[in-house]
Amino acid sequence: MTNYIRIRSQVEGAIMTIRLAYPERRNAIGPQMVNELLHALEEAHADPAINVIVLEGEGKAFCAGGDFAQMTSVSDAPQIAPKGDYADLLLAMVRTQKPIVARVHGAAMGGGLGLVAASTLVIASTEAEFGTPEILVGLFPMMIMAVLARLVPRRRLLEMMLLGEKLSAEEAKEIGLVNQVTAPDALDGSVAILCQKLSAKSPITVRLGLRAFAAQEEQPLEEALPMLRARLAECLSTDDAREGLMAFLEKRPPKFTGK
Repeated sequence: MTNYIRIRSQVEGAIMTIRLAYPERRNAIGPQMVNELLHALEEAHADPAINVIVLEGEGKAFCAGGDFAQMTSVSDAPQIAPKGDYADLLLAMVRTQKPIVARVHGAAMGGGLGLVAASTLVIASTEAEFGTPEILVGLFPMMIMAVLARLVPRRRLLEMMLLGEKLSAEEAKEIGLVNQVTAPDALDGSVAILCQKLSAKSPITVRLGLRAFAAQEEQPLEEALPMLRARLAECLSTDDAREGLMAFLEKRPPKFTGK
């Protein structure tokens, strides 16, 4: 596994946990962290034993936003091969073929909110905060606007971006940014339960489903439906689909093999 500077990755069973590890800057995201995240996501997708990816932050914040000190330059720390920029990272997360569960325990602002919005599912602590404060320093949340607009109602999103005010975890849930809000001491347990449920599903079905979901988002309805019809046929041809249907008829739990 690659040695990273700004993140940490750990695998336990079928789950890879990727931790933003820059607590002295509240996990501010810059070019180096972005590049390392792209590498870690590629590693997770290349390992057939990994079914779920958890994204979390070290210290008090999930990710406080962009690292302004690195906006125009990269760190002097040792670099790994470049894979892309922040836009490439958001695209890779949206197009993931393995569920990404964001575990948000603290502030998720600006670029950090983009990571939340691009994740597949989100569980947040009641102590978490969300926002797009870029307007307060004369900037605008340009790239994260694209992923936020797929989740947040138009006028609410404009209000967020133009005012730069913070949202509580409950408010974030109300507008579709968060799936579940839990007490801080229950956060790890809630994430573990969700990951266990996801890991129990057929890996190939999850992969095909997420790939189809990302594809249909980018197509008009008249193109999406024929494409999804073909994807359903692909899904039905898998061993796991045959096993799942047989198990249903035989009234027993399925035994998925990921094929």
